[in-house]
Amino acid sequence: MRILFIGDIVGGPGRRGLAHVLPRLREELEPDLVIANGENAAGGVGITERTADEIFAAGVEMITTGNHVYRHRDAYEFIDRCERLVRPANYPKGNPGRGSAVVDVGGTSVGILNLSGELQLTVARSPFPTADAELGELKRRGAEIVFVDFHAEVTSEKVAMGWHLDGRVAAIVGTHTHVPTADARVLPGGTAFISDVGMTGSRDSVLGVQVEDALGRFVTQMPARFRTAEENVWINAVAIDMGADGKAERIEQILRPAD
Repeated sequence: MRILFIGDIVGGPGRRGLAHVLPRLREELEPDLVIANGENAAGGVGITERTADEIFAAGVEMITTGNHVYRHRDAYEFIDRCERLVRPANYPKGNPGRGSAVVDVGGTSVGILNLSGELQLTVARSPFPTADAELGELKRRGAEIVFVDFHAEVTSEKVAMGWHLDGRVAAIVGTHTHVPTADARVLPGGTAFISDVGMTGSRDSVLGVQVEDALGRFVTQMPARFRTAEENVWINAVAIDMGADGKAERIEQILRPAD
């Protein structure tokens, strides 16, 4: 089985770049399942039903999210009913949405788990015991392969989670920081890992924000409105191959312009 995971989609430029490139990636890589992080899809912050529908229409089957998932209040009902979207499982249990899902992929049940880091982010519970509990639940629901999006700020926490889950999940990919890291590998227990996949958005930006807006904030220390950058959109992704035993055999970074 091959899973293609697309890094954080940033605003309209990211959505349009994805729609342009994903058909070619699907033809070239022939993934069995395409997952994307969509927590920055709506104007660079949050997700809405309309922006999620655009991502699905582009060829994505499942959407993961993160700390901006609840930015748009009018999306709460959609988040709660959409079975193709997950939010961090270690958020309060009564929050809209679900932290995991099980999908059928060619006769194989694949569990998709979303977690948020605890360091420099706000969560209800530590991601480590939450991961343990959620894995047990996914197994009870019949998941044969488990894929994890760990949306976290601090690299050490991401690396620690990789070792914590090694041999128990097929893959754990980091999201949130929007910068692709150079540590993609298969850990000794058979879990594909990368600290951060990166983003799908403007490379001529500061994490997807127009350079002058971000620089103004840093230089003056004054509030500034962040606008989504539109030039030179790139797709940051990973392709992960898994064997019949549910363990990863290979992880490949995909970094390419959306033109």
